[in-house]
Amino acid sequence: MDAKVKAHIWADMALRLSNSVGRPAVRLRKGDLDSGGFLCVLLGAAGVVVLSQARDAEGRPAWMRGTGPAPVDQAVADAYVERQVKRDPDLWVLEFHAPDFLPPFEARML
Repeated sequence: MDAKVKAHIWADMALRLSNSVGRPAVRLRKGDLDSGGFLCVLLGAAGVVVLSQARDAEGRPAWMRGTGPAPVDQAVADAYVERQVKRDPDLWVLEFHAPDFLPPFEARML
């Protein structure tokens, strides 16, 4: 059984970690305080990537590029976020300046 960190604590950690290493980060949308999921918007010079939470083949938490393998423009990313929030109104949306399109926190990528 996985220990579950409350969503608001994880959000605060991710934002502070990013800001502490000089990568500005903001909360775009506040989700459920205890168990909301996350979308992470990564902003780079070549466009935008939105990471979505997933599980790997062994059931461990992971992240996938919800907007596809290549960066997209802001309008495509915004539309993706909007669709996901309509499906799950408890989602948090965090935005990170990430020139390398890597999240500022430890993340298993699919």
